[in-house]
Amino acid sequence: MSRSNKVAVPLSKAALQQMKYEIAEEFGLYSYVSQSSSDDTEFAGELGSVPQTTGSVHWSQLSTRQAGSVGGEMTKRLVAQAESVLNGYI
Repeated sequence: MSRSNKVAVPLSKAALQQMKYEIAEEFGLYSYVSQSSSDDTEFAGELGSVPQTTGSVHWSQLSTRQAGSVGGEMTKRLVAQAESVLNGYI
């Protein structure tokens, strides 16, 4: 059997991408990119006003272990979700 990265259900691609970024954020792999270079963020957290940021994960800068942990956690959660659905039918 050949391995493939094809998505079995194309409509689920957006949900899987969202899950990937949520898990990466939980693992602390989420990096913040400021929208403007003039933002002073040094004391923003202490003052309670954190500037608006856009998050992104720089996948090319992650180690194989870090990227694999995100994929492994995705698989674990998807299996748990499938099991809970199946338990409702059994």
